[in-house]
Amino acid sequence: MRAVILAAGESSRFWPLAEGGHKGLFRLLGRPIIAHTIEALKRAHIKEIIIVQPSSRVIEAHLGDGASLSVKLSYVVQPEPLGMGDALARAESLLEDSFFVVNPQHVTVDEIIPQMSALAAGADVVLVGCETDRPHEYGVVKIEKDRALDLIEKPAPGTEPSRTRLVGVYLLNKRFFDFYRRVPEHPYAFEDALKLLMREGTVRILKISEEPPTLKYPWDLFTLAQLLMEREITAQKIAPSAQIHPSAIIEGPVWIGEGVKIFEYAVVKGPCYIGDHCVVGTGSLVREYSNLEAHTVIGAHAEVARSIFQRECSTHSGYFGDSIFDEAVKIGAGTVTANVRNDRGFIRPRVKGARVATGLKKLGAIVGRETHIGICAMLMPGVLIGPRCEIGPGTLVRKNLDANARYYPFI
Repeated sequence: MRAVILAAGESSRFWPLAEGGHKGLFRLLGRPIIAHTIEALKRAHIKEIIIVQPSSRVIEAHLGDGASLSVKLSYVVQPEPLGMGDALARAESLLEDSFFVVNPQHVTVDEIIPQMSALAAGADVVLVGCETDRPHEYGVVKIEKDRALDLIEKPAPGTEPSRTRLVGVYLLNKRFFDFYRRVPEHPYAFEDALKLLMREGTVRILKISEEPPTLKYPWDLFTLAQLLMEREITAQKIAPSAQIHPSAIIEGPVWIGEGVKIFEYAVVKGPCYIGDHCVVGTGSLVREYSNLEAHTVIGAHAEVARSIFQRECSTHSGYFGDSIFDEAVKIGAGTVTANVRNDRGFIRPRVKGARVATGLKKLGAIVGRETHIGICAMLMPGVLIGPRCEIGPGTLVRKNLDANARYYPFI
């Protein structure tokens, strides 16, 4: 059996991260998120995988033919983001009989594939659903025993046929394309084809209690990082070439890569990931689900809590809590990311012009690649800072900054 990974979308809500690439290529625990999903498929004995990618072919450039992952990867291009149905149709010629469809962040899909396969006999489609307390925000399924009978998008409150919503993992067979060609072409033609199949074919649904990880907004990375660390970082693993000063403290499950330097009186409390050739300076504290990708420097007397740094970032003293920094962000000494509101309320960043509920009471800054931040800058909770910005010393950043902005307190 084969699988299709859909990785051609625009990911506009993921801004300011992964500019020029794809959110599935954002790195956690030393490898792209999509590579973790490929490993999950491999654990489920699926080693032939088709990736639908954008016209930039950026996924293919990073992963190649899959030999390094011990799988066979094939690629098709979706030139424009015209929906799931259009993406799948471009892979049709490479598919045989039944196949799974997943998204790049489905790193736990191996846990549900066997259960889906058990329902597949005599079915055209097997869907996966879970309970939600907000059915009016999703597509929900009308169910009879294990059969899906209808799909209703965002039903009015009180009219919901169930509280079960789809979670984006599918087992289809090639008969699906016959139904897809019968519905009008538009961004939600995939869902229309599913509804037609529910009426004329056999569609079963697997109900699970815990939703697979999502990756719609940047802060979804925190849940994904925690999930991966709890599953994979279960003990200390320190590379032989790492240099750790005798006065430093390494506590709990921590991975420390090749060439890492940890200086005097530094403390690392797991679970944490510290990638190859990182530096943790004198007296610094790195703790609780923090992820430092390769060649990141945390200078002396800094605290990093539950934060994610991509490759080649650097900072000096300061506090970095519940924050995300894309590649090559440079941060001056004394910078602080505020991660809690004064009133201890939920943090609602502005995304595409509208406030978005995160459900989080702790959220720091999210900073795009190659941004430079001067000394003693202060970043308020939930601010989104675009790539290649320049933020002056002593600046209080209270609002989002567009890419390439120069932001100084006295200009």
